[in-house]
Amino acid sequence: MSQRTALITGANGDVGQALCATFRGAGWRIIATDQGDTAGSPVDAYHAVELARLCRDTTYQTERLACLRADLGNGGLHVLINNAATQIVAPVEQLTTDDWHTTLDVNLISPFLLAQAFLPELQNAQGSVINIASIHARLTKPLFTAYATSKAALVGLTRSLAVELGGHVRVNAICPAAIATSMLEAGFDSNPDGLAKLASHHPSGCIGTTGDVARSALFLAEAGSSFLNGTVIGLDGGIASRLHDPD
Repeated sequence: MSQRTALITGANGDVGQALCATFRGAGWRIIATDQGDTAGSPVDAYHAVELARLCRDTTYQTERLACLRADLGNGGLHVLINNAATQIVAPVEQLTTDDWHTTLDVNLISPFLLAQAFLPELQNAQGSVINIASIHARLTKPLFTAYATSKAALVGLTRSLAVELGGHVRVNAICPAAIATSMLEAGFDSNPDGLAKLASHHPSGCIGTTGDVARSALFLAEAGSSFLNGTVIGLDGGIASRLHDPD
């Protein structure tokens, strides 16, 4: 069996690095993208790609997609993992049109454009698309209006593409809840007890790890069943099933 190829966006973040390491450890060839000039973890090919610009600048889009396609070669693309995301946290009164355009471009439109652009390569390899969505697609909280809306739309896109492409390309999504990233942990620097309290709210008694996300993605990518399509995995420690009474 020839080596399988994964294209992973947002590769330099904590989840992205876990995805790259897990897939590479499983013998996959990794083509990675992010905004930085260099890759944050060992990969086979890396490209700096600004996803918001990819959606708005057709010349830039053509150039970047051509570079990525050149690295694919003739083996096709076995999985596209749309992991990159932006999160603008602000009250409704402060959200701007630019905030909405940036959020939707990065979190929704670029995953569609990449799936559309590499559809021939995905079909050639009988591959799949994995969208990293969020628990915010179903359950959210104040200040996350733009982010939650974009992730709900990404889940809708997952299901729509699964219906249309399912005979050729599987499309699935993962909706993580709290994941132990450096960004999440930094938010509790001044409140160390808050992180433990957050973990206790999950029926699992813990928050997730970046490895949990990566292993779930690897399972979806390596699944031999064409019937695993349009699936949205709630990687949430059971919190989406829990009813909290007021304190």
